[in-house]
Amino acid sequence: MIELLADHPLVLLFAVAAVGVPLGRIRLVGVRVGVAAVLFAGLAFGALDPRLRLPEIVVQLGLALFVYLVGLASGRAFVRSFDARGVRSNALVLVALVAGAAATVAVARLLGVDGATAAGAFTGATTNTPALAGVVEALRGTDAAGVDLATPVVAYSLAYPGGVLGVIVAIAVLQRLWRTDYRTETAGVRDYGVGGELLERAVVRVTRAELADAPVQAWREREGWHAIFGRVRRGDDEDLVHGDTVLNVGDVVSVVGTAADLARVVPRLGEPVDAVIDLDHGKLDVRRLFVSEAAVAGRTLAELRLPQRTGAVVTRVRRGDAFLLPTADLRLELGDRVRVVARRDQMAAVEKLLGDSYQGLSEVDVPSLAVGLGAGLLLGLVPIPLPGGVTLELGFAGGPLLVALALGAIGRTGRWVWTLPYSANLTLRQFGLLLFLAGVGTNSGYAFAQTLRAGDGWGVVLAGAALTLALAATTLTVGHKLLRVPMPVMVGVVCGQHTQPAALGYAVEQAGGDLPHVGYATVFPLATVAKIVLAQLVLRLVG
Repeated sequence: MIELLADHPLVLLFAVAAVGVPLGRIRLVGVRVGVAAVLFAGLAFGALDPRLRLPEIVVQLGLALFVYLVGLASGRAFVRSFDARGVRSNALVLVALVAGAAATVAVARLLGVDGATAAGAFTGATTNTPALAGVVEALRGTDAAGVDLATPVVAYSLAYPGGVLGVIVAIAVLQRLWRTDYRTETAGVRDYGVGGELLERAVVRVTRAELADAPVQAWREREGWHAIFGRVRRGDDEDLVHGDTVLNVGDVVSVVGTAADLARVVPRLGEPVDAVIDLDHGKLDVRRLFVSEAAVAGRTLAELRLPQRTGAVVTRVRRGDAFLLPTADLRLELGDRVRVVARRDQMAAVEKLLGDSYQGLSEVDVPSLAVGLGAGLLLGLVPIPLPGGVTLELGFAGGPLLVALALGAIGRTGRWVWTLPYSANLTLRQFGLLLFLAGVGTNSGYAFAQTLRAGDGWGVVLAGAALTLALAATTLTVGHKLLRVPMPVMVGVVCGQHTQPAALGYAVEQAGGDLPHVGYATVFPLATVAKIVLAQLVLRLVG
């Protein structure tokens, strides 16, 4: 069997995937490691024989795909994060990571640890594979004799388990110590500008006569209502609510928004009722349509002018598993599922405008992907001078990430749509990460096993876990207690600081919703770039 795997790298790749992916689905302490388990499966295979290695191109392709697609998905969130609160969260994370890197350098010098081991342990403790790749590339470019490229990967692998568990332990201990009630910690979350919302629907009978003084849009602007009006029933007639609709006493209207927003809007309209506004299928129709038309992607609902062009009302937008309130400034993306209510004779026009092609969502725009990824790879080759005579290259990790963040924020340039459908992005991203983890795992497995057999690796395991726990606990305490960031957002910030999806899954379960994604998306891009730079500084400063 070993001969077969050694002679056929593709068979080895899929054998590692076949073992690692199912292992990642097993819950340990209530958490699934996910695709990261492929790394440990690769280490196990590689430990069997030094010939069980994957070609280096597999690692490079996987890394470039992964970081580029993460950047595309995070571009707009990254730009939106630079308000006062977003800057504050990013500054906190940056200070924490710099402190962690400084502590790593100090401990490594004190104990006489080499730079490759220290840098690998830092990337493992902060669970960042692009930063590890940057260290490996930096070592590959050195002229020093006897440089072992497996050294940082082995250190990363030893520190990684503690990097995952340390974040989870910090969240679990502090939320219990503080007796956190996540339901009361959600005020102001919308101000962070990202994340889905738990939307509800209310049916209200209008009892306020003053509502007839102005149309619905004027009332929304005057009162600051963050809600969408769907249908209105007036006597036996049913119609859609548009901006120029005037509500009269006795009308029964449907409203969509968060529970907090509905609590503000409903009393100003009248009184909630248990009645359901039955859809008049002879006149109106409701559909859930996919956004697959490239001409729509990256445009706001205000730019599309659906009510003016088709008379349709958008009441919900689903992106992945998150629901978004369809406000005028919401930009639609390929793969969004839009709930539309329209007159029956206009629904075909709405379908044509949005596309609603499942096949279209399955097709990747290869030219835009190739141009963007190629530009990122070229940027990664550009040497960047730093103080002290140090030259830094962003490499296959940082270059594609920075280009993707810019393109993801832009969304489109003329006819070119840079973003990918949500499902396609997620699939390619996971595949890229799988390639990278399988490659670095198998290529370092034998050295990893030899290190543990010699008894030299336990210090790295403990040091990495201690660093992770200290960073996570300190960031949580400062962010939540001193900066007053809501706990559901703050646990996401900590997970984003460590760029750790496994810990994020735990945080989402604890918060009872998707709000941790707000904090995660706000700091993830900066944390990734910062760790790429800091890991290489650790490598050079320790020597």
